[in-house]
Amino acid sequence: MPVQQNIISTVIVAFCLAACGGSGNPTPPTQPPQTSCDLSALEQSLRQQATTLKTDTDFTLLLERFDGRSFSYSRGGSSAVTSYESASTSKWVSAVIILRLVDSGVLKLSDTAASRLSDWPLSISHPLSQMTLQQLLSFTSGLTEEPLCLNLPGADFAQCVRQGLSNNSANGRLPGNVFDYNGLHLQVAGLMAIRAAGVTDWQALFRQFTQQTGLFSTARYDLPSASNPRLAGGMHWTAQEYLDFLRALQQGKLLSAALQQQMLANQRGNATVLNSPAVSGFGADWPYGLGHWLECNSGQCTSAQRHSSPGAYGAYPLIDYQYSYLAMLAREGQLGSFVEGKAVVDALTPAIQAWAGCKI
Repeated sequence: MPVQQNIISTVIVAFCLAACGGSGNPTPPTQPPQTSCDLSALEQSLRQQATTLKTDTDFTLLLERFDGRSFSYSRGGSSAVTSYESASTSKWVSAVIILRLVDSGVLKLSDTAASRLSDWPLSISHPLSQMTLQQLLSFTSGLTEEPLCLNLPGADFAQCVRQGLSNNSANGRLPGNVFDYNGLHLQVAGLMAIRAAGVTDWQALFRQFTQQTGLFSTARYDLPSASNPRLAGGMHWTAQEYLDFLRALQQGKLLSAALQQQMLANQRGNATVLNSPAVSGFGADWPYGLGHWLECNSGQCTSAQRHSSPGAYGAYPLIDYQYSYLAMLAREGQLGSFVEGKAVVDALTPAIQAWAGCKI
């Protein structure tokens, strides 16, 4: 998720609310009760604001309250069924696919990659041989360097994982000590999942997921290629498909309650931040759960009321537990336009919160 330095919005701080407590569960909604509201007028105002908003590319915004009421807006050539390149929005999806194997008992979060991969390229005494699945999904495994083959269509998936591990063998990092936002973590976790599930490749695992859940029926992991998919940023999806995923996740249909609680909790802990696009892009020290961001502006907060997985082209999926709604901003701007998409959501957030809080 590349980012730019030129947009640091104070709006972000206002809407990234840290929740107290260590349970990992979002705290109950705290918005003031609505005494009266005109839902139609709020939707008209939201649509007007989205229409007049200056931004760099067309987009679709899908909203859905937890009670089922929905709102949609598209401009230009964008629609709810337009296929978009995922960039980092795929991280949340990939993590959930892997976590479902934990729920089924095929994997454990405490499993080390070295114990699950028979072709592990490092010695068992090497510090990186202690990295666990939990650390891989929270980007604290100690891996800091992405191999070039991660972006090569003709590369072999497993061989690329081995190459990446070898490239990191002299980085001097210990699992659990550093947070580094890069794609190799999920490639290693994905290979663990493939081997544990006894399938041939990630595509087979993804097909199992779509067949079991009915989600992402037209989506695909195809970047840089189907045989070497980049799990941290190699999907194509539609806005509607991603919103359906968010709904199923929020409703507890994809993971057990205990595992969902772990996914939503701060998994970064006290790890030193080496690379965080949230920090470098807009000055927000968001911690990380399993496969997604916790939008509380303190790296030490244990849980959050907003959870998201923005992508480098500006797409922005989120679940807001305080105001009880899902949001999917689908767009594909220039590579590195992450902050442009964030700026769209931030500009519309007051209107979205008013709409979400209007109960009639």
